[in-house]
Amino acid sequence: MEIVKDIINWASGPVQFFTLSTIGFFVMLRFKGWTKPRPALALLIAGLVFLFASMLDRNFIKVVAKADNIPIVLMLFIVGFFLWLSLKQAFENDVRIARGEPPLEATEAKEKLMVWPHLVYTEFICLILITVLLIVWSVLIQAPIEQPANPSESPNPSKAPWYFLGLQEMLVYFDPWLAGVVFPSLIIVGLMAIPYIDTNPKGNGYYTFAERKWEVGFFLYGFIILWILLVVAGTFLRGPNWNFFGPYQFWDVHKVEPLVNIHLSEIFWVKMFGMALPAKWFVREAPGLIVTVVYLFALPPLLAKTVLKRFYEKMGFARYNVFCFLLLSMMSLPIKMYLRWGFNFKYLVNLPEFFFNI
Repeated sequence: MEIVKDIINWASGPVQFFTLSTIGFFVMLRFKGWTKPRPALALLIAGLVFLFASMLDRNFIKVVAKADNIPIVLMLFIVGFFLWLSLKQAFENDVRIARGEPPLEATEAKEKLMVWPHLVYTEFICLILITVLLIVWSVLIQAPIEQPANPSESPNPSKAPWYFLGLQEMLVYFDPWLAGVVFPSLIIVGLMAIPYIDTNPKGNGYYTFAERKWEVGFFLYGFIILWILLVVAGTFLRGPNWNFFGPYQFWDVHKVEPLVNIHLSEIFWVKMFGMALPAKWFVREAPGLIVTVVYLFALPPLLAKTVLKRFYEKMGFARYNVFCFLLLSMMSLPIKMYLRWGFNFKYLVNLPEFFFNI
């Protein structure tokens, strides 16, 4: 049993956790058998068995059974259920379309129902059920209310609400203006821009994956891997001093992992050429500025002629460049995460003179 715990704790390290999750994500999209009822039920049972068996470990239950962490556990099962349901319907429609049949949604009866009484009755019943659930929840589970704020004693770890844990995790890898302002704005703008960027008529009104592999894959990768995964890591794996802990490890407040932050300018000038950093900021940060310009401006045309050629031909110049900018901004997060974990890499461009860091 201890060997199994050690393996799970090792797999919960940042590099292993993110890498294995990414591999599992692509396996999920590649192999469709898991969406069938029996394999899906087996996965659900395995998840529940893992959860309840792990409750026997005092370190695990101490974190997972916290009153404000219980909704996150429920959220994981709910997200998993709806992910399974949507992909199941998409894969079934792909098989039907391949046979020349219409999708399942087209065969459903298009009976018109009035808002009153059908919709109002349904909403009223849901209102009653949710009210009962919240009352029972508030009686059985103690509210996680802490002592009044004390400026001389901060919680360790000091965590944001769960819906901001993804942003708090991004603060480890990016400057606050990027992680707290630019990226959240790009997420909102990107979601608003989807109908204008993606004009593919296929998939409107029905679930499909084969007809929209890239579109569905990009969206799910951003949502599942780069958002839900960061919430999970921030909730269950980030402990005192914002260190990573395995699910069965004790959250030791005395654990300190010294990090020697290093910037690209230091790697280039000090380590590669063995010289002091130049005094002029534009010379010192020239390597990072060049890499940034190449990544944002030279890479899109290259992708337009290779991997994303089909997207460029379908979208046109303007929409393709907007799409590519949003895509590269999203992919900068996993790139920066691996650089941080592997090399203690902090900033690509470090300009304290202008309070500007990338």
